Amino acid sequence: MIRIKKEGVLLKQTTQEFENEGVLNPATIRNGDDVLFYYRAVQQGNHSSIGFCKLSGPLTVSERMTTPILFPEHAYEAKGLEDPRVVKIDGLYYLTYTAFDGANACGALATSTDGIHFKKEGLIVAQMDFPEFKKLASTNTTLSDKYTVYNDFNPKLWDKDVVFFPRRINGKLHFLHRIKPDVQLVAINDLSELTPAFWEDYFLHFADHVLLTSKYAHEISYVGAGCPPIETEHGWLLIYHGVHETKHGNVYVGCAALLDLDNPMKEIARLPHPILVPERVWEIRGDVDNVCFPTGTVLFDDALYIYYGAGDEVIAAGVVSLKELLNELLAHKTV
Repeated sequence: MIRIKKEGVLLKQTTQEFENEGVLNPATIRNGDDVLFYYRAVQQGNHSSIGFCKLSGPLTVSERMTTPILFPEHAYEAKGLEDPRVVKIDGLYYLTYTAFDGANACGALATSTDGIHFKKEGLIVAQMDFPEFKKLASTNTTLSDKYTVYNDFNPKLWDKDVVFFPRRINGKLHFLHRIKPDVQLVAINDLSELTPAFWEDYFLHFADHVLLTSKYAHEISYVGAGCPPIETEHGWLLIYHGVHETKHGNVYVGCAALLDLDNPMKEIARLPHPILVPERVWEIRGDVDNVCFPTGTVLFDDALYIYYGAGDEVIAAGVVSLKELLNELLAHKTV
């Protein structure tokens, strides 16, 4: 059974007002020997923005901004910008985040040519009530009761964990998103296609877009997109999060799967055990207990560094051999 080697806490909150309650769930991307590091910064009162620092190599913080790089400006993100992920496609940085207005949580996008100055593109997921989604998604298939359990109490459909693949596949942009309890996949030619009519048709054929569902005990409650998929010779390596409920609350763990390079809807392999579990004090006790929430990776030679929110309060890092992880996955093929 493979587990990542934990390198400890990398980033903590500071006395700066915008991050005085916690830092967590970073988006990461390698830029030469540096790592661009965008993280959720939480101000007292649970108001979130996105902070920025730069790493020299995978583990040394060399620069850290004292103000957020992205912050609430629009009504749809009035309460905060949460849980960023980042990729670079055709020379353009795509930074996705969850926009929270105090009642609704939806995936949003910002783009940049330099990784520093971003243009907000707005919400890119469907805007509809849960009953409308349920009616559409149940038209051509039987919708799992879990969708009602996890969504019926929200005023709007919560659609989070938007994560782009780092290149076009067969000419199309692909991104993961998560309407609990599963992970779904979208493929489009251009962002302009994401209209209300697109989402209505998408939900009418919802079963065709469900990529990942709970399978093992450590992820039995629900799953969610984690880090941007990593292209390997064997397929897209997907580090995602799984959740299982206990009498002491939810436990968030890091998991691994392998998807087909040309057809990401095809799952090649999935590990029957997590690679990252809450064990250390900062993971077991925090603003939310028992949380390891992976959101970013970088690769230095064979060393795959995985960055994660721990206890919803600090950011930690771990490392695993990419070759060993892939070999472990290939020993657990699902097709």
